[in-house]
Amino acid sequence: MTTTNETQGLNFLQEIIEEDRRTGKHGGRVLTRFPPEPNGYLHIGHAKSICLNFGLAKQYGGLCNLRFDDTNPVTEDTDYVESIQRDVKWLGFDWEERKYFASDYFPKLYDFAVELIKQGKAYVCSLSPDEIREYRGDFTTPGRDSPYRTRSVEENLDLFARMRAGEFPDSKHTLRAKIDMTSPNPVLRDPPIYRIRHAHHHRTENAWPIYPLYDFAHCLSDALEGITHSICTLEFENRRVLYDWIVDSLIKGDRPYQYEFNRLNLNYTVMSKRKLLKLVTEKYVSGWDDPRMMTLSGLRRRGFTPKSIRDFASRAGISKTQQLIDMGVLELCIREDLNDTAPRAMGVLRPLKVVVENYPEGQVEMLEVQNHPQKPEMGTRQVPFMRELFIEADDFMEVPAKGFFRLAPGKEVRLRSAYFITCKEVIKDADGKVVELRCTYDPATKGGDSPDGRKVKGTLHWAPGNAPTVEVRLYDRLFSVESPDSDDAKDFTTFLNPNSLEVITNARVEPMLANAAGESRFQFERLGYFYVDPKDSQPGRPVFNRTVTLKDSWVKEQGKGK
Repeated sequence: MTTTNETQGLNFLQEIIEEDRRTGKHGGRVLTRFPPEPNGYLHIGHAKSICLNFGLAKQYGGLCNLRFDDTNPVTEDTDYVESIQRDVKWLGFDWEERKYFASDYFPKLYDFAVELIKQGKAYVCSLSPDEIREYRGDFTTPGRDSPYRTRSVEENLDLFARMRAGEFPDSKHTLRAKIDMTSPNPVLRDPPIYRIRHAHHHRTENAWPIYPLYDFAHCLSDALEGITHSICTLEFENRRVLYDWIVDSLIKGDRPYQYEFNRLNLNYTVMSKRKLLKLVTEKYVSGWDDPRMMTLSGLRRRGFTPKSIRDFASRAGISKTQQLIDMGVLELCIREDLNDTAPRAMGVLRPLKVVVENYPEGQVEMLEVQNHPQKPEMGTRQVPFMRELFIEADDFMEVPAKGFFRLAPGKEVRLRSAYFITCKEVIKDADGKVVELRCTYDPATKGGDSPDGRKVKGTLHWAPGNAPTVEVRLYDRLFSVESPDSDDAKDFTTFLNPNSLEVITNARVEPMLANAAGESRFQFERLGYFYVDPKDSQPGRPVFNRTVTLKDSWVKEQGKGK
């Protein structure tokens, strides 16, 4: 991630690191980490954190660890661990041998908790979870001491050891930090740091009946790894005092420090893992990698490139101010990347048959077509031209509206890299639907230009009569409103876009696309950028996912109702 902006200078995190290096803090070291919880797939918001942490480490000659904060066995799974690793590598980052798990530190974290008890800074509380919440109060209600806050060090050590031995059922006891029940910040009102949970862990299995809370495990994992700059999003800002309290109580010498930046919020989507999980489990989408999802696996399957995601993360910027980024920025990033790299091809989504009556029957002519109009180094390809063709049904209008410059009775248009054709006859079925056009061509216009200098206003893409039939999936935004989770009175699924997916099973594409390799990308001329679905495509039967349209049509469509 390029984090320096030539016009704005350094962002505040770069300024902090540069000052730390100047003063010799951490001995000049820079060690960051990306610490996902393995309880879901990564989404576009995580990409910003990945690019930031790995990018800062690279910029300053440091390192970045990958650490899984796996402290909740109920919600975590090895599938999530594997998906996270795939996503980070796909984005272009490498943690080398520095992959860690909070569960690696369970024995040390337990010892840290014992040390806090011995210091008189932690106690075993026997209030229920609901009672703990009630006693802690909130921003307007002061906290009250737990009746178990005065237990002796010896009693606390005994109870905590018995918790570790699995003697008690879930929620019977909780180990809490003893800080300040009168603090104006509820975070410091004796927060729980260990809970009883008899559940199978994806790595430690059933070895532990107690698990550290995130706030306790995260900061100490940072310390154990020698992290210098623990970078997280702004929702953790009010928890920094707890981070510091725990670290200062238990770590001597060089220690990590927490810094917060603005998270990435994108309109027309949801970022909550809980809500993304609901979309998956209640089958509103086909899975975590559904191309309508803003998960990295979904974006990858839709055809987004790592470069486009990194570019988007860079454009989002780093600050202390929350922001809502327009989906159009993400779409612009992928358009700019694919415009340079994607070879052109022709596909017809809603085919209308065209018979060129004056073209020799049975003749097939191979036309040389450029793979990229601005990049001759990408070469050319051969596209067959014949008597029967297909054009887009939307490119014909029997009674043309004002400003319609495509094909109509008596009108002449250009077929891309082929010839001028003129519509002579319209054939309809019994219901009056146009099913075929009879046209003529001008042999002198081969390649798309007329030797007599006459001009045509319309240029159409097309497919030959022997074009293979393929499946095309047209994806759009999953939600129809800008902020689908902002209305507390309505479930966010109320705002799902009913037109977020259209499946076309009879699209026609030029023959060379019949054997397009999985994960190939193309620009279908005039239609958008398409990606060969790596999951559902079969040899000789590709499935094309539309990554993005050629232009941002969403704003125009939304404006029609205003």
